[in-house]
Amino acid sequence: MLTVANYNVHAGVDGWGRRFPLEPTCAALDADVLVLQECWTPADGGRGQAEEIADALGYQAFTCALGQGRRQIPRTDASAGWMPRLGLLSDSQNSLYLDGVRPLPRSVLKSPLYAVAEPGTWSLAVLVRRSFAIEGTRTLHLDPLAHDRVRRALIVVDLTVDGVALSVVGTHMAHLRAGSPRHYAAARRLLATEARANAVLLGDMNLWGPPVRTFLPSWHRAVKGRTWPAWSPHSQIDHILTRGAVRAVEGAVLPDAGSDHRPVRAVLALG
Repeated sequence: MLTVANYNVHAGVDGWGRRFPLEPTCAALDADVLVLQECWTPADGGRGQAEEIADALGYQAFTCALGQGRRQIPRTDASAGWMPRLGLLSDSQNSLYLDGVRPLPRSVLKSPLYAVAEPGTWSLAVLVRRSFAIEGTRTLHLDPLAHDRVRRALIVVDLTVDGVALSVVGTHMAHLRAGSPRHYAAARRLLATEARANAVLLGDMNLWGPPVRTFLPSWHRAVKGRTWPAWSPHSQIDHILTRGAVRAVEGAVLPDAGSDHRPVRAVLALG
C-alpha cells in the first residue's frame, strides 16, 4: 500500500493575507508521498516551506521553482474581503503576485499592497518519506505559455514499493484561459516516456475531472469530490491520477485547512 496526498498551500496565506500553519495539516495527511503547490521561499535567504515541512516530518524534498513574486504581508482584518484585485492575471484576485514569465500589469506594480508585499519564489514540491529509497528524479519543464505568469513543470520521482517499480509525479498546471491544453498534450507525451508504466500523478490541475481524463486518457481518477474554493467548494481541480498496476483503495477530499484549495488523499494498492 502507498498513501499519497496533494495540497496547494497558497504560500501559507489565506485570501486575506493571513498566515496559517502548514506543518499540522501536512502531518495529519500522514502520506508517504506528499505533493505541494505554491510553496513559498522568501528572497531574504530564509528556508522554503517545502524544506521546512520535509525536515519537520521526515521527508525527502524535491522542488522546482516555477516563478518569482511577492506575497501579502499578514493581515488580521477579514473585512477587506477575499483576495484584493491583484495577482495571476490583471482581472483576477489573489494574495500572491507572480511576475515570472510576463511582467505584472502597471496597476499592480503601483499598488501600495504590492509595494509592501514580501518578495520570494513560488515552487512545486514532491515530498517522499525518508524510509523510501529514491531510484531517480527528474524535472520536466513545459514551454512557457503566452498568457501564463510562471514556468510550469513536472517533477518525476522513481521508487519501488511492495516490489512494484513506479513513478510519482507532481505538477501544477495552467488555467484553460492561459492555454493549458498545450501543456496537457506535452505532459501526455512526456509521461509516456519519462515516467514508469506504473505511476501516480498528483497536482492542482486547474481543470475538472472529465476533461483531465480526456487529455490524459490512460490515467484514472483516485479521488472524486469538490476541492475549490475551500470554504464552499463547487469544483474539483485538485487530482490524484493512477495508471498501470496502481489502483485506489480509498480516496477523499479533506476539510478546509487554511488554503483556498482543499487537500486530497488516497490509499493505493500496487501490483
